[in-house]
Amino acid sequence: MSRENRSARLTILIDPDKKAVFEELCRLEDLTPSQVVRRLIRGHIELKLGRPWKPGEGPTALKPSAYAKRRKA
Repeated sequence: MSRENRSARLTILIDPDKKAVFEELCRLEDLTPSQVVRRLIRGHIELKLGRPWKPGEGPTALKPSAYAKRRKA
């Protein structure tokens, strides 16, 4: 399995207490916060697509009409 391109940056703002708890939970699982966030994002993409996502697959993988139907349900 090839590694995903990890050159894009995503900046988020969260509550400092929530960040501290998240970082400690990651540490306890021997994972970096970035690893966990990437897993969460990939899981969300696959949930919305209704199928596994493949590295290199861009936003053209989204079919607007199919996505709109899922959102209404």
